[in-house]
Amino acid sequence: MFTDFSYRTVLASSQRAAWQIEDVISPGHALDFTLPFLPEKLARTGGLTELDADERRVLNQIRGHEYLSIFGLVEEFVLPFVLDHARPMLDTDDDRTRALLQFASEEAKHIQLFKLFHAAFVRDFGTECAVIGPPAAIAATVLAHDPLAVALIILQIEWLTQHHYVDSVRDDRGIDPLFASLLRHHWIEEAQHARLDTLMVEALAGGRSREAIDRAIDGYVEIGQFLDNGLKIQTALNLDAFQRATGRRLDDATRESLLARQHQALRWTYLGSGMTHARFRKTLGRISPAGLARIDAIAPAFC
Repeated sequence: MFTDFSYRTVLASSQRAAWQIEDVISPGHALDFTLPFLPEKLARTGGLTELDADERRVLNQIRGHEYLSIFGLVEEFVLPFVLDHARPMLDTDDDRTRALLQFASEEAKHIQLFKLFHAAFVRDFGTECAVIGPPAAIAATVLAHDPLAVALIILQIEWLTQHHYVDSVRDDRGIDPLFASLLRHHWIEEAQHARLDTLMVEALAGGRSREAIDRAIDGYVEIGQFLDNGLKIQTALNLDAFQRATGRRLDDATRESLLARQHQALRWTYLGSGMTHARFRKTLGRISPAGLARIDAIAPAFC
């Protein structure tokens, strides 16, 4: 064990930080469509000079809808993975069992929260925004990999939510307050999930040969490539929704330019910001220094 936390301490922290969906959104709440939803560091829409200010705001809001949807997809494979990891040792460590079941319960709560925000968005935005999927198919592809590979991709995603809030959301007063509240509450619980998944990664790596760990890192890279392909498709779906919402027809050159830059923005949001997170790198380096060097070489392409 290389960590300074345990199942017991994480469980205690999680219970102190607990919140209810009603603390974040209720049927009477509405998003403010006069404001952007995502911080510029994530959306990267502010520098798209081909678009006017209103168009950049609309694209930012579509990115916000995508953010909700992508994390909803992620939670769909995190939840069964955590339950499967908890099941084999239900009767051996009560703190572990309770902490992992709390983890799973909170992920289920996040799925419901994202659905409520999605409903609020769809109700008031007025234009359909398609999303990659279906979630079950994406989850099945991810979960078909080595459990250590899956735990690593989940750990990367959990740490990147911390980076997003602390580095981009917390001090941004220009985004919709309701959306900012969603991101803050998600951040609160994901901080504990990142620690629990660190313990899962250590457990899954324990006793493995270097070759077996290398194969798991191969699987982690394969999952990243699979998700990146999905992000490119999602970028095109976002631009399709943008054209419907604004009535703007993008010529081929403009569309290709926006597609390239926005795909890179999505790559940073969902992959690069996790691959480069110091806590993720620390865990990966402990189980495989060679694996860390490999990911460090790949990461700049996603930043």
